[in-house]
Amino acid sequence: MVTLDATATDGRYHRQELISWWDQSRLSNARVLIVGAGALGNEIVKSLALLGVGHLDIVDMDKVEHANLARCVLFRDGDEGRPKSEVVAAAVGTLNPDVTAVAHTVPVQQLGLGFLNEVDLVIAGLDNREARLWVGQSCRKLGQHWVDGAIEGLRGLVRVFLPEGACYECTLGETDRKIMAQRRACALLSAEEMHGGKVPTNATTASIIAAIEVQEAVKLIVGRGDLLALRNSALMYIGETLETYRVTYAEDEFCPSHDRYEDLLPFAVTAETSLADVVTAGHVRLGEHLDAVELEDDLIVASRCGSCGHNAPVLRSLRSLRPGDGLCPACGEELTLDARRVLDPTDKVLAARLLDLHLADRDVITVRAGNRRAHFALSPALGTPGVFQEGSR
Repeated sequence: MVTLDATATDGRYHRQELISWWDQSRLSNARVLIVGAGALGNEIVKSLALLGVGHLDIVDMDKVEHANLARCVLFRDGDEGRPKSEVVAAAVGTLNPDVTAVAHTVPVQQLGLGFLNEVDLVIAGLDNREARLWVGQSCRKLGQHWVDGAIEGLRGLVRVFLPEGACYECTLGETDRKIMAQRRACALLSAEEMHGGKVPTNATTASIIAAIEVQEAVKLIVGRGDLLALRNSALMYIGETLETYRVTYAEDEFCPSHDRYEDLLPFAVTAETSLADVVTAGHVRLGEHLDAVELEDDLIVASRCGSCGHNAPVLRSLRSLRPGDGLCPACGEELTLDARRVLDPTDKVLAARLLDLHLADRDVITVRAGNRRAHFALSPALGTPGVFQEGSR
């Protein structure tokens, strides 16, 4: 006969703490970035909140639509038109008061590499390759683990990417790359939706895939990577037949995403800080002649129209361009944009204020001298709020 101690079952997390390898303190102290607050994101956040993961950053640039209500557990009728990230973050408090949730209503790229460096893990529930590629490249640079999930109809996949081995870009084929290149161009020309159509999904598939994502994520958070079922590989789920199979990804030794950054150096930014100030810090850090200044995104320095000859300086990051910015203001034809990601340390562009370049909120700028690099993580200096905020642009 087993006698139960009633006081031992009072804790909110008692049942999960009965799992032999569980570490609730690590979960409570963890900070996780959830990329995407749609059907998958709702389920991911729900599970993380119930498990007591202490801090959740939720990023999504879209608003709740009527069609979301049938697939997203945290949305209600009155939420239509509200930012998805804000609705999901607010719902966390009703699920578990132990958990802090912060909404970021921007594209994930706008958070910047420095932001990802501050979280313990990234979990994605995205619907496009471009954002996945940026997350994959960023996590690789930082030596960060990330968990990815995707759904279509009654099918889905879950995969875990580690700092070594095959990365997300290693999984892309020529068709994927052509689609991304086409979207990259079209996004500057019109306000039409980048996706050719809506992906069919339902609530049950989302809950299954998200649950497996979180299950793998918990193993990483509590330091039990040895228990991972997926390592640079994917679990494919076929809902029609309830079959699953594994896919192991081959590492491409020439993959351009396989860069690993050294430590990020904090760099306080005011409204008057220029690219030249970062170069000066690079000279101090590396102590020798610099060869290049490298940005995380293309910098558009000029535009020209082949039809009417209109030319204009632009000087802003590519990701900050809005639909339609790639059209000539004089005749409406497509502009040719002069873009650079690597700058010469003597380039006159370096005189520009960082504020005017519309960089990501916590961007990273790298200076190079030969094979040596210094990576500067930008952040607003104390007392200068809004340096990288949308309202200041």
